[in-house]
Amino acid sequence: MPGKSTYPVQLVQPDGHRVLDPEHAALVADIGPEQLRGLYEDMVIARRIDTEATALQRQGELGLWAPLLGQEAAQVGSAHALHPDDYVFSDYRETAVAYCRGVPPADLTRLWRGAAHYCWDPHPVRMTNPNIVVGSQGLHATGYAFAAHLDGADIATIVYFGDGASSQGDIAEALGFAASWSAPVVFFCQNNHWAISEPVRVQSATPIAHRAYGYGMPGTQVDGNDVLAVLAVTRQAVARARSGGGPSFIEALTYRMGPHTTADDPTRYRSAAELEQWARRDPIDRIRLLLEREGQWDEEFAQRVAAHSDEVALMVRTATIEMPDPTPMELFDHVYTTPHPLITTQRKAYAEYLAGDPGWSSARSKGAPG
Repeated sequence: MPGKSTYPVQLVQPDGHRVLDPEHAALVADIGPEQLRGLYEDMVIARRIDTEATALQRQGELGLWAPLLGQEAAQVGSAHALHPDDYVFSDYRETAVAYCRGVPPADLTRLWRGAAHYCWDPHPVRMTNPNIVVGSQGLHATGYAFAAHLDGADIATIVYFGDGASSQGDIAEALGFAASWSAPVVFFCQNNHWAISEPVRVQSATPIAHRAYGYGMPGTQVDGNDVLAVLAVTRQAVARARSGGGPSFIEALTYRMGPHTTADDPTRYRSAAELEQWARRDPIDRIRLLLEREGQWDEEFAQRVAAHSDEVALMVRTATIEMPDPTPMELFDHVYTTPHPLITTQRKAYAEYLAGDPGWSSARSKGAPG
């Protein structure tokens, strides 16, 4: 097992200067100017999607939204380290990962609008839908990874969770099982420093990555606002998993610049000074400064990225507003993968209830939404 990481891995400083780290720089040696521009563009688009979805919620078009503002590098960098056949298990904030995995922008808000039980079809993109039960995705990822290993598939799974979820029993159980059975899973903790209104110091008295050592797996702490460093350490962990080396744990140090969800008011529990401090470590500004220092930045590129991000945001807005309302009977769809007698009975009873409800029939005849 690799030695313990005593400091966060960093390849680019907040001012855009590169950091001398031969070991981790070698893992991203293939990332030239065009690839770096691509990472920058994905982060800008992810932020633009997030801004648009937040606005849609404020305008009453979404019931809820979990912003990712400030965490773009942690998500984009890790997503680009994955192979097409790897499987992603997310919580409810991985919009940037979903975009990088190929989820159509028009599908990103379906669940949050209340128009379906899901956002996208997970099979084509090999990524699960937003998971609201905090920490349970750790068990899902570990089980899938172990089953894939038994089937002889040389893949990795990656599970995303926050610093707050690291206190959940499901995560502890997943870590224990994965370590005992060498499941090819990467545990990716986005330590954004706040679990709703509780600071990370309430979750752990030591760096969260250190917990990995007690389970017998390598733990790495990385600057989560440095997209190149995140890409490097995630590539390392994914390669370990795919080659039969077992699980790894990554703690990406980042910061949630916005609210926990749009139902939250972060000004009630954190200071403006703290927010300002982290704003100076902005992950998008960092790569822009790197591109500028290395002569790879120009206004034409900046305008093209801005225009592309606006196009994607328009897709999200248009799809959200024009999204058809579901019919009541769709409540029973996709509850089980195969027919289940309990669901069949409930479906029949609910259909009979709707058929005998004059209020419902009258509302439908007037065109009221389902």
